[in-house]
Amino acid sequence: MRQTAGTGDGAAPDSDSGNSGSGDHSGASGGRRGGRWSRGRVPAGLSVVVALLLALHRFVPNTPGRVGSLLETFLPWLGLAVPLLLVLAAVRRSYTALAASLAPAVVWLVLFGGLLPPGGPGEGGHDLTALQHNVSDVNPDPQGTAARLLDAGADIIALEELSPAVLPAFRSTLAADYPHHAAQGTVGLWSKFPLSGVRKVDIKPEAVGEGWDRGLRATAHTPRGEIAVYVAHLPSIRLGVGGLKSEWRDESSVLLGEAIAAEPLDRVILLGDLNSTLDDRGLRPVTTRMSTPDTDFAFSWPAKLPVARIDQILTRSARVTSLWTLPATDSDHLPVAARIRF
Repeated sequence: MRQTAGTGDGAAPDSDSGNSGSGDHSGASGGRRGGRWSRGRVPAGLSVVVALLLALHRFVPNTPGRVGSLLETFLPWLGLAVPLLLVLAAVRRSYTALAASLAPAVVWLVLFGGLLPPGGPGEGGHDLTALQHNVSDVNPDPQGTAARLLDAGADIIALEELSPAVLPAFRSTLAADYPHHAAQGTVGLWSKFPLSGVRKVDIKPEAVGEGWDRGLRATAHTPRGEIAVYVAHLPSIRLGVGGLKSEWRDESSVLLGEAIAAEPLDRVILLGDLNSTLDDRGLRPVTTRMSTPDTDFAFSWPAKLPVARIDQILTRSARVTSLWTLPATDSDHLPVAARIRF
């Protein structure tokens, strides 16, 4: 009995040891497999936040500091978070983080994928080519800038920051190709087509002093009929410690939107430095009344390293078929051109 007991005592530990070893191995393997999904929760959470900011940016409050407008100004650049999130997922070896990083990538492609790859003048049919440029009131070579704009072969050209010092140079250089011209304050319009009904468009914020004149409207008599052409330069925005200061821009946007809403002609082209991207809610009084191009990012500012398109060409009862930037001039903005079909 002792021997049997001894044998039993000896066998039992061997059996337990084997079972225990097998269980430990299985548990470790399962732990490794489960760990790939359980870790990386922080980058996964960041992916969800980025996706929500992209998809629901309209719901980000504009106070304090107009953070909503600030986000929308640089909204496309949120896409740069996707490769960073993918790197974090790889570093953490996390399936969860990898899967979550697909969410902002998909949302970004839905919002902006149609703007890729960068376009150009295009060969599609069009009825008119328009050009928009803030020439800078401290432009050291206005004649050279005007000469470079001629190369675009546009039918109408809208210019802003036309100070009294530079306006004569643009008039003389553009006169031969654009015999029809109108100016109001610091904005101007040059056209190959006859112009009539030229008048001031009052977009001055209430708190701004007299002499601030940045809007005009004219009727262009084209082979396709009469078109109302608006040229506008909305107030600048400023980014400071308290956030984005865009109150004047927003107020001016409302006034411009009201002027367009009251326009009796069906076909309208708006050209200008609107100091706003099309995603920015501050421009909504205008964009809700106009068609916005969806053909290219065409970032226009600042000229040396463009990060946003604040120079816009918008239409009503017409479509922009292609949109692109031109080579730099001596301004801090790039010229923007568009082909338009009615």
